Amino acid sequence: MAISDNVLIDAWKQVLTLSQLKAGDVVTVLTSDTTHPQTLRTALVAAGSLGARVNRLDLPPVNGEKAHSRDSLAYLGTTPLTGNRAAIAALKESDLVLDLMTLLFSPEQHDILASGTKILLAVEPPEVLARMVPTEADRARVDRAAAQLEGAREMHVTSAAGTDLRCPLGQYPVIQEYGFVDQPGRWDHWPSGFILTWPNEAQANGRIVLDRGDILLPQKRYVGEPITLTVKEGFVTAIEGGLDADLLKDYMASFDDPQAYALSHIGWGLQSRARWSTLSLYDREATIGMDARAFEGNFLFSMGPNNEAGGDRVTACHIDIPMRHCTVRLDGQVVVENGRVIGNPLYQE
Repeated sequence: MAISDNVLIDAWKQVLTLSQLKAGDVVTVLTSDTTHPQTLRTALVAAGSLGARVNRLDLPPVNGEKAHSRDSLAYLGTTPLTGNRAAIAALKESDLVLDLMTLLFSPEQHDILASGTKILLAVEPPEVLARMVPTEADRARVDRAAAQLEGAREMHVTSAAGTDLRCPLGQYPVIQEYGFVDQPGRWDHWPSGFILTWPNEAQANGRIVLDRGDILLPQKRYVGEPITLTVKEGFVTAIEGGLDADLLKDYMASFDDPQAYALSHIGWGLQSRARWSTLSLYDREATIGMDARAFEGNFLFSMGPNNEAGGDRVTACHIDIPMRHCTVRLDGQVVVENGRVIGNPLYQE
């Protein structure tokens, strides 16, 4: 159901206030052909009403002829900022960039963040944004879980379906996503609510069994039959199963890149307002699936790049897979049990 501009303006004001926007700050709204018009116009109104100096930078889309999907995360090659010195300079001079086009996994984004500019991504449908407006409680919840993950040396993930994966940790930082940008140089995504890190290079081993109802992204497809992934020294070396496995194999093979099969970020969802079932209610081109990535208690793992965490693995293929009914242990301590987050007193609120 559609929402009114007033509701979305209020939502933007809350997010911008949490992001410590001040009167006189320079805000640049980054847009492209796929930007939702209601999200854009309400962002402009909200930022302006809070006293910001607001600009809009509209850039043409790229990679459409290479991608096998219209999803903005289906191909992570060059971006509209690649080689665009004028646009990069404008974004570096901004206090806050509202990314309504999806600038992700790119060296240009890292360059802009290094200048102290904050970047907030917001590309989900307006009603999804309004349902999951971030709060201070979201940040506290994610921060508490991140503290558990930061000290861990191994993540062990199991499930009744047959998953048994061990990931040594410590080489890469823990990243928190709670939906707003309250520090210089911070990137976040509205909506969100999860934590993630990357396994140590070439050290993850085991088996991942995707069961019925687990989700493939950017395919935006619920798994209908088990898919078994064999992980050896940080790479998926076999994908076995029926039709769903064949579809995943064919999609990944189209990139012709061995780096696509590397285990990428791992973590778990913490957002109680995100729903596992939401993806079934939307046209595939209407959403990038943040409900799926953030719903409370999922085990979210991915394949593909690690440059977001400071690594040197860059590939155009990025697969996110939120899984249900997994148990996650950190150094033997259970933090998610059969898809239920435990050990976090903030959940008793």
